Amino acid sequence: MPELSKEERHHATERAIERLRERLAGAHDGWLFAQIAGQVTARRRALGLSQAELAKVCGTTQSAIARLESGGRPPRIDTLLKLAHALDCELLVELRPHESPGATEAS
Repeated sequence: MPELSKEERHHATERAIERLRERLAGAHDGWLFAQIAGQVTARRRALGLSQAELAKVCGTTQSAIARLESGGRPPRIDTLLKLAHALDCELLVELRPHESPGATEAS
């Protein structure tokens, strides 16, 4: 297999990231990002911040915060990190093995 150029590797990586983002957005009918959107909204309001104020701290726009809070588009991981910092929160990402049907805990 021929070696890819730097540009081809970059485009391949970008396509892979976009496919992953699309799959995650559709996970459980968007449950994951709907939950994050709700948490961002609740925490922002608890801190008394407007969308515009949060956007300024995160280096983005008010409309981007509104889209995120409405579940319009899945946020990028770097955006989530900025939001977590701005909202004085810890960002946790967890992978859990699927439970196989009929699996039981060892006694």
